Amino acid sequence: MKSKSIISDLHLKFAEKTWNETFQLVRRCMDKSRDESKPCEPLVRSLERLQEVFHVSSMNTMKSRLELIAKQQGMGFHITEATCYLTADLFYLEVVLLPCGGVEDVKVAPHGGSPAPSESLLQLLRSKDFAEFSVKLAGLSTRYNIPGDNEVKLKLLTSLQCLWKDLQQISHLQREPKDSDLKVDLINNGRVGCLVAGKEDCPLTIQFYISPRNEVSTDSLADAVVQAAQVTVGVSDVTHNLQMASVIPQPPQLDPQGYPVFLPLSEAPHETLPACFLLKLQPAVPVTVSFVDKLRQITDAIIPDADLQWAPLPKLLMSRSQSASGREESMDEQDAVFTLPLPGGVMHSYVLPGAAWEVPAQRSAAADRIPFTHPAHVPALLELLRHQCAFNALLGSCLASQHVRTSSVCDLHFEVLPESETSFSVTFHRPDADSLAVLLVNVRDSRQISCTLFGEGIEDPSLAEYISTVMMRCMSVPVTLRTLHSKLAEITSAPLSPRRPATTEAENDHSAPSSTTVTDTSSALTAFPQSTSVPEDDFSVSGSAFHAMSVAKSELLPEINTSPAVNLYPVIPAGVCPHWMTRNGHLSELI
Repeated sequence: MKSKSIISDLHLKFAEKTWNETFQLVRRCMDKSRDESKPCEPLVRSLERLQEVFHVSSMNTMKSRLELIAKQQGMGFHITEATCYLTADLFYLEVVLLPCGGVEDVKVAPHGGSPAPSESLLQLLRSKDFAEFSVKLAGLSTRYNIPGDNEVKLKLLTSLQCLWKDLQQISHLQREPKDSDLKVDLINNGRVGCLVAGKEDCPLTIQFYISPRNEVSTDSLADAVVQAAQVTVGVSDVTHNLQMASVIPQPPQLDPQGYPVFLPLSEAPHETLPACFLLKLQPAVPVTVSFVDKLRQITDAIIPDADLQWAPLPKLLMSRSQSASGREESMDEQDAVFTLPLPGGVMHSYVLPGAAWEVPAQRSAAADRIPFTHPAHVPALLELLRHQCAFNALLGSCLASQHVRTSSVCDLHFEVLPESETSFSVTFHRPDADSLAVLLVNVRDSRQISCTLFGEGIEDPSLAEYISTVMMRCMSVPVTLRTLHSKLAEITSAPLSPRRPATTEAENDHSAPSSTTVTDTSSALTAFPQSTSVPEDDFSVSGSAFHAMSVAKSELLPEINTSPAVNLYPVIPAGVCPHWMTRNGHLSELI
């Protein structure tokens, strides 16, 4: 009874008080906490609940809200007249307030740097979206969450800023465009991709791959899925030599191919630190075991096997697709079967035999961060990641967002098998004959994809060249196979052209023919005669029918990667700053 009486008295006492008075009372109680390192949890929760419903209409209430957010993020808080400072070890936030509780300006400053305006944080505070502001502040704290004591943190921050400046210098070097869309060309072909300048409230980001399939299927580039990587620094179990100044001489010295010549670290200021640079991939990229080995060869930083969860590549690609669509499907069957609808009411069924894709050579892992120690590593790393992304885009185009256990009613059925680390084959029933045909897809790099058709009585090499162009244009196996199927259906109704040879170069020379490799989509399209131009809608052609070569299925393997080996992703020894050499217009060797 006594307890009830006390509660009743409290209700009567505060019944007439405003929210502001109650809010100030809770604050005073928190200030009198017996242990300042551990404030009274019930009071903290009460204050947070009050903050959620309390309307910010004055400078004092805005100050109180910012102070609470700073404490939640483990930051310091200071006030000088109308300016609030949220401080951390390596950066601080400067918030200029208005008398009405509004916000005039928000600036972010790294340690020792000048404050820079942050439009994103300013708009969040002006819209009173304190929850998102807190999330943004947490991300900013993560960016500056550099390991070590304050002295080490400052050195790593300096090294990271020097790396950013060198990457920006490399990005600004002149080069010959390869795509008519300058933004897409910079992303897919730029030496260090498209750099999104690191504002004070976000790290430097590299956009390095966008699939032409995404580019064609979306209304604008902003809607397309762009593979990106944040450039940051992370803790390492071993020490590495990291730059403390630019390693690009001023003015830059360029080799004959237009690449910069780096200074050796021994000739530039550097520090030995327990950390390394990181490319934080967004989203994570499924990488096969052979590509993981190549990543390790480029840089002396270690990618621990313990950090990688191995699985068949189709399973990882499927998981990524499900994550993007919000679905979670099981892939525990021996053979994965996917049904894909295409425009015009056509249904394709793709079978990926589990036994073929679960072999050790096809083991893959979703890489979310790539360690490195020198700016010279970045172009080679990006070329390798682009190569893997191109392969993933083609294989992923065969995987529907829904995994079916039994094959639906489909017009066409295909079996997809791995042939090497960078090639796969698609087997299907021919529409023009009672036999099978095999399309071999060889992804030499992100800009070179060749298609070779094997089947009895198929004799025209122009078909392989044309299909390679279609594949490069749309980066979609189903769209390419729909086009191929329609072309094969025309063979029975079209006479053999007397000017076309009965055999092809590939029958006499097993080296990969240059005619079946498309290195530049736009130029390849214009190189075709008017009768074989590629329409925008379905990539079909009119004119004389195609006839391709007759090759046994057993001859598939000699056709794969038989051109002279080129080391696209070479080793760069630790502490050595080489310059780049190119071969045939592509990065081939770091010396």
